[in-house]
Amino acid sequence: MRMSKLFVQTLRDFPNDAEAISHKLLVRAGYIKKLTSGIYSYLPLMQRVLTKINKIIKEEMNAAGAQELLMPFVQPADLWLKSGRWEVYGKELARLNDRHGNQMCLAPTHEEVITSVVSGILTSYKQLPVNLYHIQTKFRDEIRPRFGLLRGREFIMKDAYSFHSSQESLEEEYENMARAYTRIFKRCGLETKMVQSDSGAIGGSVSHEFMVLTQTQSGEDDVFYCEKCDYAANSNHAISKLANPETDGAKFGYSEEKLVDTPDVKTIEELSKFLKIGPECILKAVLYIADSKPVLVMIRGDKEVEETKLLNAVGALEIRSATSEEAQEYLGCEAGYLSYLGVDKNKVKVIFDNSARGMKNFVLGPNQPHKHLAGYNFKETPEFIDVSLVKAGEFCPCCGAPLKITRGIEVGNIFQLGTKYSKPMGANYTDENGEDKPFIMGCYGIGVTRTAAAAIEKYHDDFGIVWPKEIAPYHVDVVPVNADDEEQMGAAQKIYDKLCAAGVETVLDDRPDRAGVKFKDSELIGFPYRITVGKTIKEGLVEFKCRKTGNVEKLTPDEAVEKCRQILLN
Repeated sequence: MRMSKLFVQTLRDFPNDAEAISHKLLVRAGYIKKLTSGIYSYLPLMQRVLTKINKIIKEEMNAAGAQELLMPFVQPADLWLKSGRWEVYGKELARLNDRHGNQMCLAPTHEEVITSVVSGILTSYKQLPVNLYHIQTKFRDEIRPRFGLLRGREFIMKDAYSFHSSQESLEEEYENMARAYTRIFKRCGLETKMVQSDSGAIGGSVSHEFMVLTQTQSGEDDVFYCEKCDYAANSNHAISKLANPETDGAKFGYSEEKLVDTPDVKTIEELSKFLKIGPECILKAVLYIADSKPVLVMIRGDKEVEETKLLNAVGALEIRSATSEEAQEYLGCEAGYLSYLGVDKNKVKVIFDNSARGMKNFVLGPNQPHKHLAGYNFKETPEFIDVSLVKAGEFCPCCGAPLKITRGIEVGNIFQLGTKYSKPMGANYTDENGEDKPFIMGCYGIGVTRTAAAAIEKYHDDFGIVWPKEIAPYHVDVVPVNADDEEQMGAAQKIYDKLCAAGVETVLDDRPDRAGVKFKDSELIGFPYRITVGKTIKEGLVEFKCRKTGNVEKLTPDEAVEKCRQILLN
């Protein structure tokens, strides 16, 4: 491809509305162009990247035994009503009516459709297991689309769905897909970590995410991991063994129960200083509203609530912190002095976090303003569940080593769905005894556009994108310093012709621009290798530069061509 013909426009400055570095660079380097909020056109450079990712995905999915199909982007509401998700999915589901008044939606995912596709085709256990996949556009009407392709409204995704007659068969395919995903991302030049995760709106009992670990702020989630073993989990699923501080308030002088005046002392920090007691000996009360119903969480003072865990614990769809007015309405007291004591549990659901287990002689609010109860002990042992956020330095639940934390970008996920969709939708097969049974299902997704953006988040520098060569739009940029110099241009043309003939994806920058402009564009766009033809061609030499390392070599034109062949074709 000649640069003078390539449909690309690089920009001098980053777009004003971009936050993530991948968003900034994709726009500035001419890969995408915004149409409207969260929706982008993929320009020729980007399309080449996506085509390469798709090719890798298809090769590995096919090798793993999956079969490709293509399902519709527009879906009828009837399917979603059958699965029970039409009313509960939320405003992210873009709904519309066709000209006949039928309710439809733009596909955010395809569980309902694939279940309807196999129903009546897969009828016997002898036909199972089957894994079907497609690569398709999706649409989720995000309230605040941000980070460009990392959290857009329209995106491209590969999703696969497997159908089984037993849990054992599902688990085998789950492991098969996990291995395939590891190969896919490795071939895309990305190291990923498979982490335990929350299933969210997709559902299912077991799920994992494949995360590209990155320290950039656009990393969506905290990932806790152990360096001594394979444990890794998203923050909304991570568990830990707590450090064992002394949680007996007796060591601070509170061995007997008593009501203490604490005027205008509301926060854990203020209470800890006022009573001269460690926060681990304070039982904190946090009031939430889950699907319009109050939920009171009792948690150790040095811990925080993980809201996704709480959402799952109470089986709610939405959750938020309660207002001061709601605290008065449900508990009769202002925030800072709240407690489960005296609460009508028929009106307010009370949850005790695992961190409260083993606490003695602790401090808690009495539901009276400006007072706290010290030296308190549980009168009855409550039921404890995990709704707390893990902190770095707490201990691995598997081996006990300290957990570390990093930021991660999700590029893939796998779910064991079970019968979540097949049962309500009546999708059955006949087992060996002639009985109808609902399919046991698995679901496996890869964000194609997210994978490209995550690669940039991981691999970039001050000058632009540093593509892994596996998914770069072109591999080599041949740059004549002076396009008007016949000798330089002639040598560049020969190098370009030889590379193209060898099957190396090459760009010839034949523009009449200054060399500095060409070099800046080359680094901004992220071509993995650059061959510069300048004055040294009179000595029979060109400059070969690796974008990733910055290493520069002086080679003959034939040596440069051969080096590209060795690096890119072997």
